[in-house]
Amino acid sequence: MPNIAPLSRRRFLGAAGVLGAAAALGGPGTARAAGNDVLPIGWQRLGSYPGTDAAGKRVTAILAGSSRYLIGPWYAGVYTRYLSDGHIDLKGIDERAIRTPAMAALAAATALTTGTYDPQTLSAANATIRTRNLVRTLAARHRANNADPATRWGSGWQTALWAYYTALAGWLFWEKLDGAERDHLAAMLAWEADRLTTGDNVHLVGAGGHQLYMTRRDGTVVTPGDSKAEEDNWSAATLSLAAVMMPDHPNAVRWTRRNVELLLAAAACPNDLTGSRKINGIRLSTWLQGTNIADDGTLQNHARLHPLYMVAFDQSLYQGFVFGLTNRAAPRAALHNINRTYAALVDKTFPLPDGGTSPIYRADTAEIYYPEGNDWGTHFPFYFGNFDLLVSLTAQDTGINPAAAKWERLHNEAQLDLMSRFTDGRTYGAGSENTYYGREHRIGAMAAQAYLTLFLARNSTGNRLRWK
Repeated sequence: MPNIAPLSRRRFLGAAGVLGAAAALGGPGTARAAGNDVLPIGWQRLGSYPGTDAAGKRVTAILAGSSRYLIGPWYAGVYTRYLSDGHIDLKGIDERAIRTPAMAALAAATALTTGTYDPQTLSAANATIRTRNLVRTLAARHRANNADPATRWGSGWQTALWAYYTALAGWLFWEKLDGAERDHLAAMLAWEADRLTTGDNVHLVGAGGHQLYMTRRDGTVVTPGDSKAEEDNWSAATLSLAAVMMPDHPNAVRWTRRNVELLLAAAACPNDLTGSRKINGIRLSTWLQGTNIADDGTLQNHARLHPLYMVAFDQSLYQGFVFGLTNRAAPRAALHNINRTYAALVDKTFPLPDGGTSPIYRADTAEIYYPEGNDWGTHFPFYFGNFDLLVSLTAQDTGINPAAAKWERLHNEAQLDLMSRFTDGRTYGAGSENTYYGREHRIGAMAAQAYLTLFLARNSTGNRLRWK
C-alpha cells in the first residue's frame, strides 16, 4: 500500500477524479452504480474551520481521542491478518462484525481528512492504511460485490445504516481509493438505497414488511413501545447520501423523494394528521398514515419513554452537512418536529419516584433523568451533547430555555471528563456505563458527524448548512 503523507492541519484537501467502472452484482433496483457515478467532494471550493470556538474545541478533542483509540488499539486488537484476497478478516457478517468497523472507519476518515487526527501513538500514514483497509473490505464484502453467502452482508434490517457509515467514510477518503474500491463503494450504497425505495410507499419499507409507524392513524398500535423513528431516519440517511454522492444516477430522483418521505414519517406526531401543512411538497395530513412521536415530543422505545431514542434524531440533522459538502440545501423535512422533541428534553417535567417532578435535562448539570429508566447503562453525556450541538447549529431551540448551546457545554464537558480517565482516547470503563458492544464506535461516529456539521456551519466561506 502507498505511503500517504499526513494532511495539513484542519484543512480539507482536493479529491482526485474518479476511475473506471465495474459492474456490480444484481441488486434490488433497476440501475447499477460504479465509481464514475460518484461526484467527489469539491474541497477546493470549501474553506476551512479552525475549530477554535469553545464547542469546536470540545468536539475536536472528542473526535481526536476517539479516532485515535479506534484506529489504534482497537483495530490492532481485532484485525490481525489479511486474507488471501488482500482484505482484512472481518470475522463475521453480523452487526458486531460490520457496523463497528464502519463506525470506526468514519471516525478515522473524518479525523485524518480534517487534520484533527492525533498521531501520538500511530502515525497518520499508518492510520490511513488501516482506515482504507476498513473501507475497502467492508464495501467488497457487501452483497452488491460479493456472491459468497458465507462472507457477504447487506439487505438486512439495519444494513442501510452500516452502508451509510462505510460510504461516508469512503467518500471522505475518495482520493485514497483505487478504481475497484470506488466501484465497490458506489455499488454497495446504491444497492441499499434502491432497496429502500421498493414496497408500499406509505406503510412499508422494502419487501420485508418493516413498518414506518408505531401507531396507525386509526389509533392501531402496530409496534407497542417501539417507535419506528430511528429506523426511518437511518434509512433516510442512506438515501440522502446516495442522492448527494450520485446526483446524476438514474435512481437519484427516487432516492431523493424517499428520503423526504422517511424523514417526515420518522418525526410524525398526531398533530401532523390534521391541517394543510406541506413540507417539501408533501401534505402531511393526507400522506402520513401514522405517527412515531407524541404531540409533546416524546417517543417510546424498548417499551418505555426513552430519552436516548429522542436524541436519535441526530441522524436527521446530519443531513445538513451531507448536502452541504456539495453546496446543496438539505430538505426541510430533516428539521420536522425537532423543536418539539428538544422542548420535551429541556422544558417538559416528569414525575419523580419519590414525589415532585423533574425535566429530562436537570438544571445546571449534565445529569439526565430517565423517567422510565434506561436499559442501556448509566453514562451517555455525548449522546445528548452531540444532539445539543446539532440543535444549536440548526437553530431548532427557538423558544426553549436554556438554549441548546448551554446544554452542549455541560454534556460535552462531562464527556471529556469520562475520556480523561484513560490515556488511549476511549470513553468507557465498566460495562455497566454503556452496555452496547459498539459503545466506543458510537462515540466516534457521532463525533465525526458533529465535527463535519461544525465545519459546514462555521466555515471560513460562510455557513453552508441550508434547508430548502
